[in-house]
Amino acid sequence: MKIGYRTIKTAVGTPIAISIAQFLGLENHVTAGILTMLCIQPSRKQSVVSAWDRFLASIIASLFSFFFFELFGYNTIILGIMLAFFIPTTVMLNVTQGITTSSVIIINLYSAQHIDYPFLFNQFMLIFVGIGVGLLVNLYMPSLDRSLKAKQKELEHYFQVILFEIALYIRNKNMDWDGKELVSAKELLEETLDLAELDRENHMLRSEHTYYEYFTMRHKQFILLEKMLPLVTKLPNQDTVSEQIADFFEKLSEAVHPGNTAIVYLNELERLREEFLNEELPETQEEFTTRANLFRLLHEIEDYLLIKKRFKKSDLSFPKRVKKTGQS
Repeated sequence: MKIGYRTIKTAVGTPIAISIAQFLGLENHVTAGILTMLCIQPSRKQSVVSAWDRFLASIIASLFSFFFFELFGYNTIILGIMLAFFIPTTVMLNVTQGITTSSVIIINLYSAQHIDYPFLFNQFMLIFVGIGVGLLVNLYMPSLDRSLKAKQKELEHYFQVILFEIALYIRNKNMDWDGKELVSAKELLEETLDLAELDRENHMLRSEHTYYEYFTMRHKQFILLEKMLPLVTKLPNQDTVSEQIADFFEKLSEAVHPGNTAIVYLNELERLREEFLNEELPETQEEFTTRANLFRLLHEIEDYLLIKKRFKKSDLSFPKRVKKTGQS
């Protein structure tokens, strides 16, 4: 059985919060531990946002409780009326994450059957200790670099296979490929985008989030690859044009990695486009349709390469692959 980091943080932070509350002589010291448990989040950003929401909601809950209970009495009807005003207030202030946490404070105040300033101060200290410990414990986040690097390599392998299989199909109408790399790449992209977003939230002070930008770029390219597949099936059987397109896709398949010299392939693509424009004009409806599909395909390839060209080169590049003449 694998124990996650959030479980470990909860196991460490909860007793620390309770111990601090006990040391300070606070009543209902267990509440501090409950608040800490509720504040453990998957990322630093979520932790900070959650801490602020819970802190503000808890302060509002204390003020609402003091006003309603002391003015109208301590009974379940007043409790319900107070919640009917309190919950919409948290929604209006966009601090709904704090509803659960503040409910703990409300129950404490309701159970006391009397609220004075020392007791309110006690609740404030419980809030400060519980949320503060949760925030501090959650500042430690394990590095995701190794996992993201491994997924990057895996995704690039899928891209290489997809591009190579496209080349094979164009060249000899090879039908042996089952397309499993397309499904695997799509699933991996969904997984890695979530993981990269988590990594971005763990580095709030960074101006650039390379892995997030990288996998976002690959996701856009993948959408274009899906658009290309129907177009390549409409290319004519073996001829000069098809052979050149097949060669181009094969070159792309050999150059899938993080480095960025897409301009090399954009220049070659422009040369191909000029050659195709100099071909004789289509004479039949079928030839005209084929020519139109060809230029649509060239347009999709161009967009594919432009997406990579706009991607900033970073330390994601692998030293062993620097000698490649181009990347896509």
